[in-house]
Formats: sequence, C-alpha cells, structure tokens
Amino acid sequence: MFPDQVFYEAAALDYELGKQLKQKFSDLPWTEIISHNNIPVLRENPNSAFPKMKRHLIIGVRKTHKYVPNHKVSDFLVPYTSSGCSAMCLYCYLVCNYNKCAYLRLFVNREQMLGKIVRTAKAAQDDLTFEIGSNSDLVLENTVTNNLPWTIEGFGSQPKGFLTFPTKFDMVAPILPLDHGGRTIVRMSVNPEFVIKKTEFGTSPLENRVRAINDLCEAGYKTGLLIAPVVLTDSWQVHYAGLIDTLADTLSAKAKKTMFIEIIFMTYSFVHRAINNEAFPNATELYDKALMTGRGRGKYCYRDPVRAQGEQFLRSQIAAKLGNMPILYVV
Repeated sequence: MFPDQVFYEAAALDYELGKQLKQKFSDLPWTEIISHNNIPVLRENPNSAFPKMKRHLIIGVRKTHKYVPNHKVSDFLVPYTSSGCSAMCLYCYLVCNYNKCAYLRLFVNREQMLGKIVRTAKAAQDDLTFEIGSNSDLVLENTVTNNLPWTIEGFGSQPKGFLTFPTKFDMVAPILPLDHGGRTIVRMSVNPEFVIKKTEFGTSPLENRVRAINDLCEAGYKTGLLIAPVVLTDSWQVHYAGLIDTLADTLSAKAKKTMFIEIIFMTYSFVHRAINNEAFPNATELYDKALMTGRGRGKYCYRDPVRAQGEQFLRSQIAAKLGNMPILYVV
C-alpha cells in the first residue's frame, strides 16, 4: 500500500496543499519531523529496509530554490514540488546517500515555486525552458497531489517560457484535456521491456508508456523520447533493437513526425550496489567490471569503447527505423 504512513513538518500544514493532504490521508499514521531532509528514524534503517521505506510519504516545505543552468533540453533545472519517488529503479541517481533519498518527498509551497518560474520567464529576453522533473516523476507525484493540472494550466496562460519533465508512467489522463497553451514538453522515458522488468520496479510497462505518449501528442503537447538509461546487459543489442522496432511499430504517425530523442547511458555507484545487494538480493547485478570503469568517487560508467559501440548501434537503429526523428544529444 502506498502510502503506508506519513512523516510531516508542522509548517507544511499551514499551506493549502498540506491541509488537503492531511485530510486525504487522515486514516494513516502521521509522525511530526523537524526536517524532511534528515529523518533519523529512517536514516538509521538498514539497506534491507529500502523497499519498505519506499512506501512512506514525506511532506515538507521546500527551502532551496536555486536554479541550475542546463544545456540539454532546458535552460534551468528547477527545484519543484517533489523529490524522490515510490518506484524502485535499481540505478536511480536520486538514491545518492543511502537512506536519505529513498522515499517520495512532497513540498507544499507550490505557489512560491511556480511564482518564481513565472517571474523568471517574464523577465527573460527569450523563451526559457524550465526542467521541473529532474528530482522526481511528476506524473507519479500527480496521483497523490494533483499538482500537474494546477501547474500546466497555471503556466499555460503565461506569454513566455516552457516547462518540461520526464516520466516513466502512463497515468497521463488527467492532463490530456488541459489548456496547456503549448508550453509544456513531456518526455517519456523508454527502455526494452526486459530492462523495465529487471531494473525499473514499480513503473509502467513499455506498451503503456508508448500509448501515453501517443495520447499526449494527440492532445497537442510537445513530446520527446528519453532512451534512458541505456543498460548494457547480456544480449543488449537484441533488446535495444527490439525497443526501436516496438517504437517504429506503435508510435503514431504524428508522434514520429514531431518527437525528438535523448539518449543517456547508465551510471552506477558503490551506494547503489550496497543498497541493491541487500534490498533486492535476487535482482540483476548491474555492475559489470568488464564493461565499466570508475568515474569520480564511488561511481561507475561504461568504458569509452563500450559506450561508443552502444551509441553507434542506437544511432544506426534509429536512423533505419525511425527516420528523421532527431537525436538531441547522447551522454
């Protein structure tokens, strides 16, 4: 069951969204905390408790609002209404410090956050794009908060700027009928079904994701495909060729004509291995010494020749089967 209990900052109940969540989950245990960023009773848990902690909901007030420049599909990475997720992807970069980032944290001061985006967009000379989903999956979060319709319609009426976010989930029905003004870009993360089943626990199947992106295209949203992370498991060429085949067969004509692609190869870490080995002892081992090398403190990435082979393979498959769909970048 999600959520199974709630940890909350007292100040969160001073906000309208905090009050709504208190009423919505009034039948659950509520535990007051000093800070959403440091909950000792959870930090002291063993790694094996990771899946259980994923069922907890944390509610607080976001205090950090610093924008980070970005040069991929947005101008800025923007702290927004949530951090973390209830899904359990084995490679998730948000799992950065053992038990600190495991759970879904909701921030109720949404007016403050959207207000800053609007002011920044209006003050800019050119249209800026704001990445609001780099710390969480907003489609999943929306099932708890209903923040996405509030955000998309609120920003859709603005004269300048764009919002963008990625997702691994298909629950997009609430945003399809919205008056988005063409100012929201949704990027659907895709992977071979084999990778989804083995590494992206609790996310939507590939078939559902493709159906959702077709629906978003039909509703007039700007859309993209995020092939990420590319996981070079056994027989990866077979699996990723199959993924491109599936996309070619099931994406709508409108989607193929209007979408773009991003490609991101997996990075992994000592922290991931430590948690996954205890929390998911029977799961796929993502670290491969023959294919990976160290990058920074405690991190691993694919060796340059391996990554280059993967990139060349994906580019050739996409060119052959998806035609002129542009690849914005590969990292």
